[in-house]
Amino acid sequence: MILRARQGADTTGVAMKTIIEPFKIKSVEPIHFTTREEREAVLRKGFYNLFMIRAEDVLIDLLTDSGTAAMSAAQWAGMMQGDESYAGARSFYRFEAKVRELTGMKNIIPTHQGRAAEKILFSLVGGPGKIVPNNSHFDTTRANVEFTGAEAVDLPTAEGRDPDLIADFKGNMDTAGLEEFFRRAPKGSVPLCMMTVTNNSGGGQPVSMQNIRETRDICRREGVPLFLDACRFAENAYFIKKREREYATTPVKAIVQEMFSLVDGVTMSAKKDAIVNMGGFLALQDDELAARARNLLIMTEGFPTYGGLAGRDLEAIAQGLDEVLDEHYLQYRLRSVEYLGERLVKEGVPIMQPPGGHAIYLNAKKFLPHIPPHEFPGQSLSVALFLEGGIRSAEIGSVMFGKTDASGTFVPARMELVRLAMPRRVYTQSHIDYVFEVVADCFAHRETLKGYRVVEEPPMLRHFTAKFAPIT
Repeated sequence: MILRARQGADTTGVAMKTIIEPFKIKSVEPIHFTTREEREAVLRKGFYNLFMIRAEDVLIDLLTDSGTAAMSAAQWAGMMQGDESYAGARSFYRFEAKVRELTGMKNIIPTHQGRAAEKILFSLVGGPGKIVPNNSHFDTTRANVEFTGAEAVDLPTAEGRDPDLIADFKGNMDTAGLEEFFRRAPKGSVPLCMMTVTNNSGGGQPVSMQNIRETRDICRREGVPLFLDACRFAENAYFIKKREREYATTPVKAIVQEMFSLVDGVTMSAKKDAIVNMGGFLALQDDELAARARNLLIMTEGFPTYGGLAGRDLEAIAQGLDEVLDEHYLQYRLRSVEYLGERLVKEGVPIMQPPGGHAIYLNAKKFLPHIPPHEFPGQSLSVALFLEGGIRSAEIGSVMFGKTDASGTFVPARMELVRLAMPRRVYTQSHIDYVFEVVADCFAHRETLKGYRVVEEPPMLRHFTAKFAPIT
């Protein structure tokens, strides 16, 4: 992505006008072009749910940045060296050493992806009567908490709830709210506190080191362990480098290590900032909890030295955890998202400000003010982007987080967003310019878009498999 950037200096101090991809393209995959009529048929067949359409019918796939990255030549080479021994594989020990180097955790437990780490953790510490606070739970985290009968509580800051406000760390935990939460929570009801970095539900916004430290101090006073949901840890660390003055000259790796030094455990989807297609881990300081987690791992995932992954996956993760700390890569990564955000804002398109680290979040509530939350403006916008240009996005609004309370009243999500998540090292600037054109076209005829209703839905995580129909 050859990005026309603001004039300035890169992290090495060299003046640059254009930020280029810090890699060369070595292998390509063709894109399948479709007509509008073909896309209309695809949407009908998939019940207007973008998760339920075939990837081959998508032109630009921004559904998620999870597992969609292009791996490097070094990662592919590492996969050829993967040790597929059932127990004690060499590849596990390389993986373990790299994760321990970054996190400082004593116990490194591989899982097939992040939600498996969440499932194991909350199966052990959750349950009826338990409450888990977070700056903002994302979908699978919330589901794994609530599946045990526990309650998931979000504590975003006031800044994080305002899509139009430009602030450095809108992903922060509301620390005053956390202290009030602890004053009200029944004794022994809080098994741990989570922080999601970057804050995915809140627009991909970063969390400051100061906020992690303050949250750690509150948790310590309460005797409650603090965990990071760390799937975008490197992007968060680069935001800290850019926006917290005391870290301006600190290497990203050192920032990462300091972030992890402040917490007691980590859940990680390696499918994000380890730049791989599959994998994750649970990392813990508590030996007793780790022993219980390994026992559950054996029952559900596999032996503790492979945890549901092939040896080649462990090799790719270890290599990816090195590559993601390259500051030229991180500069390009954040700038590529910022570039799209700047073009959209100039066009008048409402987005979550400022642009996050991995995605642009369109503000569907302002984009489509004539569609009420119970008719799912985010779903309407997502469908329109696919119909107009073959772009697949993700609704992060009342489809994902809306609910019906005990009285039968619909409770909408705090924000109605549509996420355009950027796969790592996949698309070029011309692809992103095309995305801008499609979004701008939808914005130009936004008054013609209609709402949607749910035809069928599962009891949890409905956004993955729910069926919709347009409201006529």
